[in-house]
Amino acid sequence: MDRHILLVDDEIQILKMLKKFFEKKEYVVHVAENSDNALKLFAEHNIQVMFLDLNLGEETGLDLCRQIRKDRPLAVIHAITGYASLFELADCRDAGFDDYFLKPVDTATLLKATNDAFEKIERWKQRK
Repeated sequence: MDRHILLVDDEIQILKMLKKFFEKKEYVVHVAENSDNALKLFAEHNIQVMFLDLNLGEETGLDLCRQIRKDRPLAVIHAITGYASLFELADCRDAGFDDYFLKPVDTATLLKATNDAFEKIERWKQRK
């Protein structure tokens, strides 16, 4: 099974730390600092599990999630944010996010979410 994940965050240190963590867990990790780079990686690789920051400078993770959802309706997409109001969390659901995590997020929590996401995708594949 492909174990490719995509991490999108405009904070470089967070990307570096998470990339290193997930690579130690034997995932193939793709990182992007903005929506344009994320969409390029998304087009080039079979990525089914993603963690998107909601605030990407001038862009939003909500818009990126909507774009990804059009092409990969079965992908598992998680939001990561430093702060979220109830209104923003409702927007996350509407945009197509499967779950969200508040920063600073525990790596063990992200690992469990990632493992669960790949198990979910495998169940869907077996139903074809």
